[in-house]
Amino acid sequence: MFLSTGTTILIIAIVLVLIIVFWYIGTMNQLRQLSLKVEEAESGIDVALTKRFDTLTKMLETTKGYAKHETETLEKVVKWRAGIPQSASLKDKEDFLSQMNQVASGINVVVEKYPDLKADGLFKELQVSVVNTEEHLQAARRLYNANVTKINTIIVTFPASIVANAIKMDKKLYFEAEEKKRQDVELKF
Repeated sequence: MFLSTGTTILIIAIVLVLIIVFWYIGTMNQLRQLSLKVEEAESGIDVALTKRFDTLTKMLETTKGYAKHETETLEKVVKWRAGIPQSASLKDKEDFLSQMNQVASGINVVVEKYPDLKADGLFKELQVSVVNTEEHLQAARRLYNANVTKINTIIVTFPASIVANAIKMDKKLYFEAEEKKRQDVELKF
């Protein structure tokens, strides 16, 4: 049993319409999914910027405070090693002894020319933290820009551009941080 020419044309037209409808829906869903990926990647940049700010400011303050403490301690130890002046009063000598006891309990003064101070370790940790947070931020920016490239490629490519225009999807902008966020954390000592 053969179909009439009119029926065959109708079936072909219905199949073509269904193919176009399924293609349209598939392209629309793909664009929306990519749009969500761009938003997620943008959020990743915000997380990385916040982490950079929080980590570096806290590490900087800790390092600065510890370096100041060590500087003061070293100065006191050097001064005290020179000895207390002979003309010092009993009260000065008691203060001297009390301060020496505080230093001895605060740091381990070993039998060498100067105590082993630890601020250099904190400076190294700060440097590593700076590098790690910057790498994390760069990775977040690259992910965002890669997702933007994917969606923009589909938006400007025919025939997907027809769907993008129909659902009013515009090209996404590549990463551009606000002026405040572009500034690196200033490490002042």
